[in-house]
Amino acid sequence: MNFTTDIFETYDKQWALLTAGSMDKFNTMTISWGGLGTIWGMPVATVYVRTSRYTHDFMDDNEYFTVSFYPEEMKKTLGVLGSKSGREIDKMHMPELTAVEAGKSVSFHEAEVTLVCRKVFKQTLDPQNMEAKIAEQFYGKDAPHDMYIGEVVDIIRR
Repeated sequence: MNFTTDIFETYDKQWALLTAGSMDKFNTMTISWGGLGTIWGMPVATVYVRTSRYTHDFMDDNEYFTVSFYPEEMKKTLGVLGSKSGREIDKMHMPELTAVEAGKSVSFHEAEVTLVCRKVFKQTLDPQNMEAKIAEQFYGKDAPHDMYIGEVVDIIRR
């Protein structure tokens, strides 16, 4: 497997979709927090999901998830997917996206690149272990994030 990108630019400016579930029932959300690297002798993707998010249940209930990256013209759609909950709108049937099976998870035909990940680790980020100003800014009034690490088992390119 080989994946070359400016990961700082890709996550922060281009964004990505995190998707978990099966073709029968899944949820997706826009993410701009994440990372790629290696740990425990395997290539990994790290993602963060607030415990209050609808996607959180899908991440907990499924062994696999995907992280997918999109062209600039999809940014408006990704904005909607990041601001609306799957509890409010049917993300499985968005007209701008075509859901496709991706390994043992789901991605979208419109993705330029999809990382298929097998969940190997989960831990809640504890605000008590953070710099005080970060804890206040990001967790003063919001639910904590769970960090998920997934082994990248496949890279699908359009």
